[in-house]
Amino acid sequence: MSVKWLPASELRVGIVVSKKVGKAVVRNRIKRRLREVLRRLHLPKAHLLLVASPEAREADFAALFQDVVRALRKSGLVQ
Repeated sequence: MSVKWLPASELRVGIVVSKKVGKAVVRNRIKRRLREVLRRLHLPKAHLLLVASPEAREADFAALFQDVVRALRKSGLVQ
């Protein structure tokens, strides 16, 4: 999981899931799960870009949640 962000006056999120991850059904399921993870986190206002890795295909919700939190901490967006 990779995260890029810029400070902003509102929260905007872009989620990128490459075709290397799988077919459209798989990519869309990952995007839905990532959107739900972000809803639960109450993030500060920023423009945020999440890039999912191919390992996200086999990850369950809890693993995705941990990956997103780890990536956000590494990027400095959350403590």
